[in-house]
Amino acid sequence: MKINSFVAQKKEMRQAFDQEGYVVPITIVAAPAVYVTNLYPDRKQVQVTTGQSKKHLARPLAGILKKAGLKIGGRKLINLSAEEMPEKLGEEIKVEDVFRPGQQVKVVGISKGRGFAGVIKRWGFHSQPKTHGQSDRERAPGSIGAQTPGRVIKGKKMPGHYGYVRVTVKNLLVVKVDKNNNELWLRGAVPGHYGSWLYLEVEGQAKRFTPLAEDEKEEKKDEEK
Repeated sequence: MKINSFVAQKKEMRQAFDQEGYVVPITIVAAPAVYVTNLYPDRKQVQVTTGQSKKHLARPLAGILKKAGLKIGGRKLINLSAEEMPEKLGEEIKVEDVFRPGQQVKVVGISKGRGFAGVIKRWGFHSQPKTHGQSDRERAPGSIGAQTPGRVIKGKKMPGHYGYVRVTVKNLLVVKVDKNNNELWLRGAVPGHYGSWLYLEVEGQAKRFTPLAEDEKEEKKDEEK
């Protein structure tokens, strides 16, 4: 079995030091084990269930879990890409089965929703002059068209709904896989608010990788034991 992707929830951000003494921005994502509910060999995908549903399960979902022989799960069903299929339904897949430190991953999530926003916040426009008789137009977009063609061009940067869109961030580095807490430490920021769901996919191995300083301390402790 070889799985190339996983699902997780954004947990928190912090800073850490690598073994060269540089500060590294870290995003910690919670990635508990998932369970196989269906196989799609022709598409090279595996359907898995995540979390534990707190509500009454709908009959179709209950039937899927029963077919897989599962008494847990049901919060979310998602398809993961896989090069090799699991041997049977109901098989457990853990975060350490997919990721290794030094890998580059692609993260897909939903960005924070910021409601209705003006052009300064939404697009980074400069404000208008605040002097020479200016009244209430400091944050206005200004002219939005011309005499020709006599209409507003499609795609014009205007005020509107800002955020809550699908965002993909590539080439984030896996710096640590915490097996005990089912967590994945990524170098950099990921889209979404804390608790939002993320889709992670392995892109390859980084050419240069410096482990964290705390990992070096843990290795020394293990050697002493």
